[in-house]
Amino acid sequence: MVDRPKALLAWSSGKDSAWSLQVLRAQDQVEVVGLLTTINEAFDRVAMHAVRTELLRAQAEAVDLPLWPVPIPWPCSNAVYEAAMTAVLARAVATGISAVAFGDLFLEDIRRYREDRMKETGANPLFPIWGTPTGELATHMVEAGLRARLTCVDPAKLDPSFAGRDFDATLLADLPPAVDPCGENGEFHTFAYDGPMFRHPIAIRTGEVVARDGFVFADLLPELAP
Repeated sequence: MVDRPKALLAWSSGKDSAWSLQVLRAQDQVEVVGLLTTINEAFDRVAMHAVRTELLRAQAEAVDLPLWPVPIPWPCSNAVYEAAMTAVLARAVATGISAVAFGDLFLEDIRRYREDRMKETGANPLFPIWGTPTGELATHMVEAGLRARLTCVDPAKLDPSFAGRDFDATLLADLPPAVDPCGENGEFHTFAYDGPMFRHPIAIRTGEVVARDGFVFADLLPELAP
């Protein structure tokens, strides 16, 4: 039996990362061996999504994969970000990991950037859900049992009242026509808490909703035990 190539999955904590894991496991062409996540050191949260690392660790446990954290300062220049990623990927390649998968959908400039940067690492970029029509994908994820909650909304693109809502059929029906159903243009970000890729759901509750740095964030907290 030929060993499958080992891959890390770029894990933002959101629905697209979670669905990428589902697709990679179903295709069985690579062995996903870890979750690569950038961590905002100043706030101890997942960069951009602002998810508490406590919940990130709960996700890693639920999908039975180790975290490969990439700590970055805040604010963080692109040069500092790239240096941090390069260092972690060099360590990954040294351990026999030969690929990194990304949950990108259709933004060509983002894909080219990742491909260009990966050339320097010795690892191959993978895009398991690339090109899937986002309306179909969003509906399929919901129907397949993926559960996620909106953690961040760009109020210039989507009403702040969407922050903290579940990513479900009702939300998809309520989205304005100009908003991508998967939020691929940065309209919103999510935290995945249940689905076929998880061994068990992650109990969460929505805390304070705050406006900061031009975005609206819903602070997700672990659900308290009864």
